[in-house]
Amino acid sequence: MARNVAIQMDHISTIDITGDSSFVLAIEAQERGYALWHYEPQNLTLREGRVMTRAEPLEVRYQAGNHFTLGEAQWIDLSDMDVVLMRQDPPFDMSYISATHLLELIHPQTLVVNDPVEVRNAPEKLFMLRYPTLLAPTLISRDPVAIHAFRDEHKDIIVKPLFGNGGAGVFHIGPGDENLNSLLEMFAGINREPLMIQRYLREVREGDKRIILIDGVAKGATNRIPQEGEARSNMHVGGQAFSTQLTDREQEICAAIGPDLKQRGLIFVGIDVIGGYLTEINVTSPTGIQEVNGFDDVKLEADIWDAIETRLN
Repeated sequence: MARNVAIQMDHISTIDITGDSSFVLAIEAQERGYALWHYEPQNLTLREGRVMTRAEPLEVRYQAGNHFTLGEAQWIDLSDMDVVLMRQDPPFDMSYISATHLLELIHPQTLVVNDPVEVRNAPEKLFMLRYPTLLAPTLISRDPVAIHAFRDEHKDIIVKPLFGNGGAGVFHIGPGDENLNSLLEMFAGINREPLMIQRYLREVREGDKRIILIDGVAKGATNRIPQEGEARSNMHVGGQAFSTQLTDREQEICAAIGPDLKQRGLIFVGIDVIGGYLTEINVTSPTGIQEVNGFDDVKLEADIWDAIETRLN
């Protein structure tokens, strides 16, 4: 009997198959004989103690504009699945947190990747604070006095929302920039969350490395270079990916955090490193598989499924 994999993701019609990591994970699972089910996070339901969802049978293929077929939607009990891939994009908000609580009820009898408890406990910009020796100077605060004092000390700073993603809401504020107060007022009007403020790392002009770790082991990396006049290197905002190798410092970072990631059941993780400093640990819906595959002639999705299958056997 074929094993069943349910993929919790934003609708598959919206993805770019040339770069999407969820897509190649689905392709690899299908090639291994898994039966695929597709559902969106808003369909996740708890009913009479059972974690259910309206899901559609899924077939995938490498054909632009014709990359998927969905069958008729039906209610499925996620405890009947062998694996659930939690792959919807952030933001890491209360909807995301609620989904981790529901999926926690079926894990590990049904293997959820990544472990929903650890995903909940590891928001990208906070989880890395566990490794202070690997970080650039960092402040978490919404207190304007503390933020101004941090800029007075470090001059050039980056200000960004604590639970943002894809480079959205990231600002480079120099020592003479008069917009800082206005910026803090704007963020205060949006939510009550603290901000992350970091010393600006000029090395970002040389690249922001995305390193993929699978079961705690570094498997490859790409170097993302920001566009001219842009402080952000995210692919969503025009950053370009280039082939790269890990430096001794980057290998040291991976060795320091890898065992902890594996112990926490964080099978697929993408970390960001600028100038030898860890800047994010991405565990919610990491990306970067296809870029590494293309540069290094590897197949990281196969490595991820190998790691998953060791937990199923």
